[in-house]
Amino acid sequence: MHKITNPTSRVRRIAKAYLIIKQMLIEKGFAPEIDWQYSVSLYNLDESTLLRESAWVILSGGFRETIVRRRFPQISTAFLDWKSASSIVQNAAKCKNRALRHFNHTGKIDAILSVASRINQDGFYNIVREIVEDGIRFLQQFCFIGPVTSYHLAKNIGVPLAKPDRHLSRLSDNLGYNDVQQLCVDIAKATDEPIAVVDLVLWRYSTLNQRNIIRFSKLIGREHDFMGSCIAI
Repeated sequence: MHKITNPTSRVRRIAKAYLIIKQMLIEKGFAPEIDWQYSVSLYNLDESTLLRESAWVILSGGFRETIVRRRFPQISTAFLDWKSASSIVQNAAKCKNRALRHFNHTGKIDAILSVASRINQDGFYNIVREIVEDGIRFLQQFCFIGPVTSYHLAKNIGVPLAKPDRHLSRLSDNLGYNDVQQLCVDIAKATDEPIAVVDLVLWRYSTLNQRNIIRFSKLIGREHDFMGSCIAI
């Protein structure tokens, strides 16, 4: 387990609670998800990953993660397993028709095709350069990638950011933070964890039970019985 290095008392308590829930998630079988987030790096990004993660975030907006996760393998097959932007563009009509059989939202399927078209037109390495230089502002040029989902996509391709979705926003509010980024940065600095991993751990824990957000905030000052008092997730 990581050592807590931040001297601030409240941040130290939050960081300890974070490490405990991270261990709980690992024991519940979420280690592969956490390991995946550790492995993500913008500097190791390839075209297939950018296509896949863009599609995931586009489809996830407004839908439960469980729904998207259940349908995503079929959607990936419809889009040629994200082999390349050029192959998707060349087979756009077939990709669209097949994808709509599994996810009947024309706007989102067209948005995925538009990402492939942009990558094919501008070139993958030019797109990566734009992301490095302009970050989420560039990502928001993609259809269905907005002020919140741009952070989601950025995190999923290796940009060191947290996504200010409703779960993390509520948790940060309960902990007295005005900003999700600052909460995750404080924990990251205290534990030497990547910001995106902190985001993932807090988000996954929060999604497993609606009461987890409140319990996390209440238990910050009760480190001695944190393990026994946390809900079964």
